[in-house]
Amino acid sequence: MLTPITILVLIILFVLVKTFVVVPMRENVVVERLGKFRAVLPPGFHFLIPFFDRIAYRHDMREQVIDVSGQSCITRDNIQVEVDGLVYLQVLDPEQASYGIEDYRRAGINLAQTTMRAEIGKLTLGQSFSEREVLNETIVEEIDKASDPWGIKVLRYELRNITPSSNVIHTLEKQMEAEREKRAEITRASAEKEATINISEGERQEEINLSEGEKQRRINVAKGRAEAISIIAEATAEGTRLIAAAVQKEGGSAALEMQLVEEYIETVSQIATEASVSVVPLELARVKGFFDGLSKVTDGITLEKGRA
Repeated sequence: MLTPITILVLIILFVLVKTFVVVPMRENVVVERLGKFRAVLPPGFHFLIPFFDRIAYRHDMREQVIDVSGQSCITRDNIQVEVDGLVYLQVLDPEQASYGIEDYRRAGINLAQTTMRAEIGKLTLGQSFSEREVLNETIVEEIDKASDPWGIKVLRYELRNITPSSNVIHTLEKQMEAEREKRAEITRASAEKEATINISEGERQEEINLSEGEKQRRINVAKGRAEAISIIAEATAEGTRLIAAAVQKEGGSAALEMQLVEEYIETVSQIATEASVSVVPLELARVKGFFDGLSKVTDGITLEKGRA
């Protein structure tokens, strides 16, 4: 049985517990007096009036992370995807967080899910993957507007997973395989085209080089012939000039005639020896004149020797 002293001690302890409260650093405490809001107690040591004041709510003032479970969403191109994410929020006004909404955490989750479905429905599947940052910012703005009366601040939202259905994944895999094959065909075609161009350019350059070489060879041959003709012409001219000079001298004409006679006799003798037919002069008069001329040349040479 409880003694009166024990009962008194218990009453004193109960009063002390109801009178003194220590608020941790991470929390704020909402106190009600006779059922009405009285104050928000910051971290520290505080006094309460027993049986009049009571702690109604405790709020964690740190940044909180809320897991938003996966939701089935339909994209703008009618593809079903499973989307989940994380909401980061913080209590700024404990009074509004206590009396402005029944459960701000559950309300934040439901609002994030609703906003997420609405925003995903505005994008195609490809855009939902490529524009995650824009989608996160849009969801944060929408949630923050709706949660402002609740005394909380949505700091950021992160899409964690966007998972299409198995049929969509299979279709996308086929599409990506076809796209890879298409790129491979384009690459091979480009390589073959480049190789053909290089070969044709090489053949064209080879033809140009051959034609340039042939052109240069013909130029060189023509230059050689021209130089040969020039040299022969100069030699002939020089020989003619020397002969003309020799003829102008005393006895030059006779010497020239004698030289021509010797060459004629030598040529006729060579023809008669090598030819398979008999060579007979057609005009005997010319033969007689030839010998007369020969005798004159001989007499002229004799007189020249006598004079000498």
